[in-house]
Order: sequence, then structure tokens, then C-alpha cells
Amino acid sequence: MDDGEKIEASATSDSSKAANEEAEHRKDAVAEAARTGGVEEDQVALFRQFEDAGQEWHDDMTKKLIRKVDLHLLPMLILMYMLNFLDRNNLAQARLGTLEEDLGMTGTDFNLATSILFVGYILMQLPSNLLLTRVRPSVHLGVCMAIWGVISTAQAATRTFPALVVCRFFLGFAEAPYFPGGIFLMSSWYTRSELALRIAWFYCGHSLANAFGGLVGAGVLGNLSGAHGIAGWRWLFIIEGSITVFTALCSIFVLPDYPATTRWLTARQRAYARWRLVRDAGAADEAGASSLRAGVALALRDRRLYLFTLLQHASLLSQTFQYFFPTIVETLGYPPVQTLLLTVPVWVLVFLASILVTYTSGRFADRSFHIIALVFISLAGNVIVVASLNTAVRFFALFLLPLGAVPAYQILLAWVSGSFPRPLVKRSVVISFTNMVGNTANIYGTYMYPSSDGPRYLKGGAATAADCLLIAVLAVVARLVLSRQNRELAARDALLEAEAAGGPSSPEDRDAASAPPGFRYML
Repeated sequence: MDDGEKIEASATSDSSKAANEEAEHRKDAVAEAARTGGVEEDQVALFRQFEDAGQEWHDDMTKKLIRKVDLHLLPMLILMYMLNFLDRNNLAQARLGTLEEDLGMTGTDFNLATSILFVGYILMQLPSNLLLTRVRPSVHLGVCMAIWGVISTAQAATRTFPALVVCRFFLGFAEAPYFPGGIFLMSSWYTRSELALRIAWFYCGHSLANAFGGLVGAGVLGNLSGAHGIAGWRWLFIIEGSITVFTALCSIFVLPDYPATTRWLTARQRAYARWRLVRDAGAADEAGASSLRAGVALALRDRRLYLFTLLQHASLLSQTFQYFFPTIVETLGYPPVQTLLLTVPVWVLVFLASILVTYTSGRFADRSFHIIALVFISLAGNVIVVASLNTAVRFFALFLLPLGAVPAYQILLAWVSGSFPRPLVKRSVVISFTNMVGNTANIYGTYMYPSSDGPRYLKGGAATAADCLLIAVLAVVARLVLSRQNRELAARDALLEAEAAGGPSSPEDRDAASAPPGFRYML
């Protein structure tokens, strides 16, 4: 063997040795993260077996597991969120009936009835999500849904404007646990690369609610107004609220809880579901892995929390037009029933676009550039709406408003959840805190579209366009912050490799190894 062949053989041997050492290190890191998170020793032994398995076995196991989880989790979550948003937003459809006339509403009364819901919604955000880490999610979400269904139905019995305001406040209070709870539950099952598309499917309940809300509203207001002496808007609350209560009772028996406690998975599948999350995030996703106080402290000390909270607040502000969407569409000059029907194709297109862009976001592991591109679409829509009174041009612009803002928000939700993977209690606090502060936008944002500003709604359109620019800037800042943290993780990995080769190390290096080798934040 000549010198060149010897050098090549030696390099190959060193490369193989390094690869084996990295594999052993990854295996040890995953096992250690599992133990630290409170995973039982027999489960840790299974985790080591999973690390040794081939890629073909993993592909097959993942496919079977995800198919089961998707079928048990997503359809019910989507239906529940559709009804959640439908019960929250049906006031916009009721307004096209005789709601304001029957309750003596004038001026900004409708704006107050819309915004007061979010006062109750915000107050219940954090407590409800902390409770979710200590109570079965299926029971917690199902009971909350039944309560808001009863309150939504009770709106039909209101005879005065103050009574409606009280109902709306408590409706927000009861609805608060569901949205962050649904996101939190999904993040307890899916890896970061899988989560964006699942959140898109979950959030499509929002688009479906707007689409079906228009159809149901048109049908009820067009055919049941005055039936049995009951106004059409009252029938709307009765029908939609009753469906919600029935669905809530079913959800308690359909929704899963956490991977470790789900009965419709085999023991091996439960272990594999937990291993996937440990390997993806570098820590076990256990409800008891840290105390509530420790989880809150970890979240509040993380400066990224406040950046993502501001980003989510701005993103929700860019969507406040949807609570007045039928009213804005009405400026095209069509009667109430036709106006509601015109909103349907807009939200169907938003649904399809959401699935597409969230798929590409996960496929290419990108969050920021997708958000920036989408908010510029919404910005263009706002500019066109306030700049033109031409019916065809305005109708085109009304497609652009949600086409950019809604999918951008869906991608942001996955970005937030994936940027704070563990521990479970910290992630719960982050999701609820960002949603809580973010939704304060809906309190004052609803006053951006007073009826006196129609048909252009110049103030609301201009403010929302400026907000879209702010979202783009914040997305760039978030990308830069996470890029810097990725460089720090890369430096940590280099130190770990040096340590494995017998080089110097320090306790600080080991502390940095809480995330698995190769872990990087999505940008």
C-alpha cells in the first residue's frame, strides 16, 4: 500500500470513528435529557433502541404514528376552533339583521360589544393554560367549550344592550382557554418541522368559520327571520350555540391527552412519540418536569418572549378588519344576504392559501421570509381598499386583506411554539402570554373601523397598512436574534466534539448541551 492509500485509509478510519462517536454522544445526550425530564428508566432503554434503528424503520414508524395522531387530534380540534370563532364572530352576521335596532344600539355600541369579549378573553389566558398542564386536556378543553356554547346561546335571550355586553364579556372568558390550549396540545405531539402544517390545518377552522358563517348567516337571516316570533339574529345564536354544546360533549371522549397517557397507542408507540419530542427539542415533554412557578420564571426571564409577544400583537392587529368584514363588504352596495354570500369565496381562498404556504414554510424550514412576503400582500390590500371606490377593484382588494394576514399569523404561531420547545410549563406560559398580550390588539383595534368612516375606512386601512410594515420589521429582528443563537449553538457543538476527542471542556459547555447536537432554531 503506497503512502497516498495509507493516508486515505487513515482519513476514512478517522471519519468513521468521528461519526460513531457523534452517534454515541447523541444517544447519550437524548438519554440524559430524558432522565432529566423525569422519563422512566425502561423508557430510556427504549429510547436507546430507537437511536440504533435504521432510517427505513423510523420512516415507517413515524408514518404510522402520525397518521394515528392526525386522525384522532386534528379533525376535532379544527371543528372546535371553527365553532370557537363562529360563536365569537357571529355578532358581525347578526348586525346585518335587526340586532342593533332591537337592542337600541347606536354610535360605537357595536364596537364595544365586539371589544368587550377580548377583555374577558385576556383575563383568562394565563390561568387557563397553566391549569392545562395539570388537568387532562380533553376534559379541560371540552368543559370550557360547553360553557361558552351555553353563553353563546344565551345571547339570543338578551333584550337590552347592557345584557348583550355582559354576555359577550363572559363569552370571552369561557373561550379563552381553547386557542392557546389547542396550540399547546399540538406542540405536545408534533416536532417543530411538523407543527406549522398542523397549525395551518387547525387554524383553517378560522377560515371555515368565516366561510360557513356567511352561509349560515345568509340562510338564517333569509329564511328564519320572524319564525315563531323570533328575530333572525336570535335564531343565529340559538342554532350555532346548540351545535357548540353538542360538539363539546363529544370532544371529551375524542381528544387525546399527552403521548405518555394516550390509550389508543401501543406502549411502543407511546414511547416512540415521547422519544421524537426529546430528540427534536433536547428535553422530555413531561407535565411534571418543572413546577408552575419555575415555568413562569423561565418564560419571563427569556427576552425573546417579549419580542415574539410584540410580533404576535402586531399580527393580530392586522386582522381586526375581520370582525367588520361583512360590513366592509356591504360597502360594495349589495343587500345583506348577498353580502354574506360574497364573503364565502374570500375565506375559501384563504383556507387553500394557508395550507400551501404553511406547507412550504415547513418544507423549507423558513418562518420569517414567509411572514414578510405575506404581510406585504395584506398591506397592498389595505392600500387599495382606501384608495379606490370602484366595486371590482375593492372586491379584489378584499381578497388580499386576509390572504396575507391570516396565513402569516399561522406561521407565526408555529414559530413561537418551536422557539420555546421545553420545558412543557414554560412553553405553556409563552403560548398563553403571547396570546394574552397579543389579543389586547382586538380591544382597541375594533375601534379602527367606525361606521362613520365608511365606505373608505381610511383610518383603519392606513393604520393596518402601517402595522403590516411593523410586522415585517419585527420578523427581520426575530430572524437576526435566532440566527445569533444558532451561531452560539454551533459553537457549543464544536466544543462538544472537541470534548469527545479528548479536548478541554468546562461545566458551562455541558450546561449548553441541554439541546441535542445539531439543534437549531427555525428562522
